[in-house]
Amino acid sequence: MVTSCGGGAAPTEAAVAYTLVVEAPAQVDVTATAQPLIVEDTPTAESTLTFTPEPTFTPSVTPTETSLPPLELPTEISNAPALLAWDGTPTYLGDSQPGFDFRVFYDPQLWALTQDQFGYFAIGHRNIPYCVISVTSGRGLPANISVEQDIMYADKVTFSVGIASENGVKKFVTYTGGDGKIITGFQVSFEEQVDACIADAEKVLTTLQSISSSRATPEP
Repeated sequence: MVTSCGGGAAPTEAAVAYTLVVEAPAQVDVTATAQPLIVEDTPTAESTLTFTPEPTFTPSVTPTETSLPPLELPTEISNAPALLAWDGTPTYLGDSQPGFDFRVFYDPQLWALTQDQFGYFAIGHRNIPYCVISVTSGRGLPANISVEQDIMYADKVTFSVGIASENGVKKFVTYTGGDGKIITGFQVSFEEQVDACIADAEKVLTTLQSISSSRATPEP
Protein backbone atom coordinates (compact mmCIF):
# COMPACT_ATOMS: atom_id res chain seq x y z
CA MET A 1 0.00 0.00 0.00
CA VAL A 2 2.69 2.52 0.75
CA THR A 3 4.45 1.96 -2.52
CA SER A 4 1.34 2.35 -4.56
CA CYS A 5 0.58 5.82 -3.28
CA GLY A 6 3.85 7.65 -3.55
CA GLY A 7 7.47 7.52 -3.80
CA GLY A 8 9.21 4.77 -2.29
CA ALA A 9 9.64 4.86 1.40
CA ALA A 10 13.04 4.95 2.92
CA PRO A 11 14.17 1.54 3.46
CA THR A 12 14.18 0.36 6.93
CA GLU A 13 17.30 -0.78 8.66
CA ALA A 14 16.13 -4.25 8.38
CA ALA A 15 15.82 -4.01 4.67
CA VAL A 16 19.21 -2.41 4.00
CA ALA A 17 21.41 -4.79 2.21
CA TYR A 18 25.12 -4.45 2.81
CA THR A 19 27.64 -5.35 0.26
CA LEU A 20 30.91 -6.30 1.79
CA VAL A 21 33.71 -5.61 -0.53
CA VAL A 22 36.78 -7.41 0.53
CA GLU A 23 39.81 -6.12 -1.25
CA ALA A 24 42.17 -8.83 -2.13
CA PRO A 25 45.62 -8.19 -0.86
CA ALA A 26 48.03 -6.99 -3.43
CA GLN A 27 49.52 -9.89 -5.25
CA VAL A 28 53.20 -10.25 -4.77
CA ASP A 29 55.35 -11.10 -7.77
CA VAL A 30 57.04 -14.12 -6.44
CA THR A 31 59.23 -14.37 -9.45
CA ALA A 32 60.62 -10.93 -8.90
CA THR A 33 61.22 -10.98 -5.19
CA ALA A 34 61.59 -14.54 -4.12
CA GLN A 35 65.11 -15.91 -4.25
CA PRO A 36 65.28 -19.57 -5.10
CA LEU A 37 66.69 -21.75 -2.41
CA ILE A 38 69.73 -23.43 -3.80
CA VAL A 39 70.94 -26.33 -1.88
CA GLU A 40 74.56 -26.78 -2.74
CA ASP A 41 75.66 -30.35 -2.84
CA THR A 42 79.15 -29.81 -1.56
CA PRO A 43 80.87 -33.14 -1.23
CA THR A 44 82.71 -33.74 1.93
CA ALA A 45 86.40 -33.92 1.17
CA GLU A 46 87.68 -37.40 1.81
CA SER A 47 91.01 -37.77 3.51
CA THR A 48 93.56 -39.11 1.04
CA LEU A 49 96.52 -41.14 2.31
CA THR A 50 99.51 -40.68 0.08
CA PHE A 51 102.17 -43.40 0.45
CA THR A 52 105.64 -42.41 -0.61
CA PRO A 53 107.92 -45.43 -0.59
CA GLU A 54 111.26 -44.81 0.99
CA PRO A 55 114.28 -45.92 -1.03
CA THR A 56 115.55 -49.31 0.03
CA PHE A 57 119.23 -49.43 0.73
CA THR A 58 120.81 -52.19 -1.31
CA PRO A 59 124.45 -52.74 -0.51
CA SER A 60 126.61 -52.91 -3.59
CA VAL A 61 128.13 -56.31 -4.13
CA THR A 62 131.52 -56.46 -5.78
CA PRO A 63 132.25 -59.94 -7.07
CA THR A 64 135.56 -61.20 -5.82
CA GLU A 65 137.56 -64.02 -7.28
CA THR A 66 138.14 -66.79 -4.80
CA SER A 67 141.39 -68.60 -5.44
CA LEU A 68 141.49 -72.36 -5.21
CA PRO A 69 143.93 -73.73 -2.65
CA PRO A 70 147.43 -74.38 -4.00
CA LEU A 71 148.20 -77.89 -5.16
CA GLU A 72 149.52 -80.34 -2.64
CA LEU A 73 153.00 -81.32 -3.73
CA PRO A 74 154.81 -84.51 -2.70
CA THR A 75 157.97 -84.33 -0.68
CA GLU A 76 161.08 -83.77 -2.72
CA ILE A 77 162.80 -87.02 -3.69
CA SER A 78 166.12 -87.63 -2.01
CA ASN A 79 169.11 -88.03 -4.34
CA ALA A 80 166.85 -87.44 -7.35
CA PRO A 81 168.44 -87.13 -10.79
CA ALA A 82 168.86 -83.69 -12.32
CA LEU A 83 165.83 -84.21 -14.53
CA LEU A 84 162.73 -86.37 -14.26
CA ALA A 85 160.40 -87.34 -17.09
CA TRP A 86 156.69 -86.59 -17.25
CA ASP A 87 154.99 -88.81 -19.83
CA GLY A 88 151.37 -88.60 -20.88
CA THR A 89 148.76 -89.09 -23.59
CA PRO A 90 148.62 -86.34 -26.25
CA THR A 91 145.55 -84.13 -25.84
CA TYR A 92 144.97 -84.04 -29.62
CA LEU A 93 144.80 -87.75 -30.38
CA GLY A 94 143.17 -87.19 -33.77
CA ASP A 95 146.17 -85.12 -34.89
CA SER A 96 148.78 -87.48 -33.40
CA GLN A 97 150.17 -90.75 -34.65
CA PRO A 98 148.74 -93.73 -32.76
CA GLY A 99 151.10 -95.46 -30.35
CA PHE A 100 152.98 -92.35 -29.25
CA ASP A 101 152.94 -90.38 -25.99
CA PHE A 102 154.50 -87.06 -25.06
CA ARG A 103 157.46 -86.61 -22.74
CA VAL A 104 158.86 -83.50 -21.06
CA PHE A 105 161.70 -83.23 -18.52
CA TYR A 106 161.58 -81.15 -15.34
CA ASP A 107 163.92 -80.29 -12.49
CA PRO A 108 162.62 -82.11 -9.37
CA GLN A 109 164.06 -79.36 -7.16
CA LEU A 110 161.74 -76.85 -8.85
CA TRP A 111 158.77 -79.00 -9.88
CA ALA A 112 156.77 -81.92 -8.51
CA LEU A 113 154.43 -84.26 -10.34
CA THR A 114 150.92 -84.11 -8.82
CA GLN A 115 147.26 -83.75 -9.84
CA ASP A 116 145.40 -80.54 -10.58
CA GLN A 117 141.97 -79.55 -9.22
CA PHE A 118 140.27 -81.56 -11.99
CA GLY A 119 142.14 -84.79 -11.30
CA TYR A 120 144.54 -84.58 -14.26
CA PHE A 121 148.28 -85.00 -13.84
CA ALA A 122 150.25 -81.78 -13.69
CA ILE A 123 153.52 -80.44 -12.30
CA GLY A 124 153.52 -77.71 -9.68
CA HIS A 125 156.31 -75.27 -8.89
CA ARG A 126 157.84 -75.79 -5.46
CA ASN A 127 158.86 -72.14 -4.96
CA ILE A 128 156.07 -70.20 -6.71
CA PRO A 129 152.56 -70.89 -5.34
CA TYR A 130 149.87 -71.49 -7.97
CA CYS A 131 152.46 -71.89 -10.74
CA VAL A 132 151.28 -75.05 -12.50
CA ILE A 133 151.81 -76.76 -15.86
CA SER A 134 148.82 -78.91 -16.80
CA VAL A 135 147.55 -80.59 -19.97
CA THR A 136 144.82 -78.86 -21.94
CA SER A 137 143.05 -78.74 -25.29
CA GLY A 138 141.11 -76.12 -27.20
CA ARG A 139 138.03 -74.76 -25.45
CA GLY A 140 135.85 -71.68 -25.26
CA LEU A 141 136.77 -68.67 -23.16
CA PRO A 142 134.68 -66.14 -21.19
CA ALA A 143 133.81 -62.92 -23.01
CA ASN A 144 135.99 -60.85 -20.67
CA ILE A 145 139.14 -62.78 -21.64
CA SER A 146 141.24 -61.60 -24.58
CA VAL A 147 143.92 -63.79 -26.17
CA GLU A 148 147.13 -62.67 -27.85
CA GLN A 149 148.64 -65.20 -30.25
CA ASP A 150 152.34 -65.93 -30.68
CA ILE A 151 154.68 -68.64 -32.04
CA MET A 152 157.54 -70.25 -30.12
CA TYR A 153 160.23 -72.36 -31.78
CA ALA A 154 162.39 -74.77 -29.80
CA ASP A 155 164.68 -77.26 -31.54
CA LYS A 156 162.33 -79.77 -33.19
CA VAL A 157 159.19 -78.42 -31.49
CA THR A 158 156.93 -75.56 -32.56
CA PHE A 159 154.33 -74.15 -30.20
CA SER A 160 151.32 -71.97 -30.88
CA VAL A 161 151.17 -69.74 -27.81
CA GLY A 162 147.98 -68.13 -26.51
CA ILE A 163 148.41 -65.44 -23.84
CA ALA A 164 145.06 -64.98 -22.09
CA SER A 165 144.48 -61.68 -20.28
CA GLU A 166 141.67 -59.98 -18.38
CA ASN A 167 141.71 -56.18 -18.31
CA GLY A 168 145.37 -56.22 -19.33
CA VAL A 169 146.39 -58.70 -16.61
CA LYS A 170 147.77 -62.09 -17.69
CA LYS A 171 145.65 -64.97 -16.40
CA PHE A 172 147.25 -68.01 -18.07
CA VAL A 173 149.24 -69.06 -21.15
CA THR A 174 148.57 -72.05 -23.42
CA TYR A 175 151.13 -73.91 -25.53
CA THR A 176 149.95 -76.21 -28.32
CA GLY A 177 152.49 -78.04 -30.45
CA GLY A 178 154.45 -81.16 -31.22
CA ASP A 179 157.37 -82.71 -33.02
CA GLY A 180 155.56 -84.00 -36.10
CA LYS A 181 154.35 -87.21 -34.49
CA ILE A 182 152.21 -85.85 -31.70
CA ILE A 183 150.21 -82.69 -31.08
CA THR A 184 149.47 -81.89 -27.46
CA GLY A 185 148.52 -78.86 -25.38
CA PHE A 186 149.71 -77.44 -22.05
CA GLN A 187 148.48 -74.59 -19.89
CA VAL A 188 150.67 -72.57 -17.54
CA SER A 189 148.65 -71.05 -14.70
CA PHE A 190 149.85 -68.52 -12.13
CA GLU A 191 148.80 -65.85 -9.67
CA GLU A 192 152.09 -64.27 -8.64
CA GLN A 193 155.64 -63.97 -9.98
CA VAL A 194 154.14 -64.34 -13.44
CA ASP A 195 157.30 -63.81 -15.49
CA ALA A 196 159.38 -66.16 -13.34
CA CYS A 197 156.68 -68.85 -13.55
CA ILE A 198 156.45 -68.57 -17.36
CA ALA A 199 160.23 -68.65 -17.77
CA ASP A 200 160.60 -71.82 -15.67
CA ALA A 201 157.63 -73.44 -17.41
CA GLU A 202 159.02 -72.80 -20.89
CA LYS A 203 162.26 -74.53 -19.92
CA VAL A 204 160.17 -77.63 -19.27
CA LEU A 205 157.97 -77.36 -22.37
CA THR A 206 160.86 -76.91 -24.81
CA THR A 207 162.03 -80.44 -23.91
CA LEU A 208 158.84 -81.89 -25.45
CA GLN A 209 159.34 -85.02 -27.55
CA SER A 210 157.31 -88.02 -28.66
CA ILE A 211 158.08 -91.49 -27.38
CA SER A 212 156.61 -94.89 -28.04
CA SER A 213 153.73 -95.59 -25.70
CA SER A 214 155.43 -98.85 -24.74
CA ARG A 215 158.39 -96.89 -23.37
CA ALA A 216 156.33 -94.27 -21.53
CA THR A 217 156.70 -94.13 -17.76
CA PRO A 218 153.35 -95.11 -16.20
CA GLU A 219 151.69 -92.18 -14.45
CA PRO A 220 151.60 -92.69 -10.66
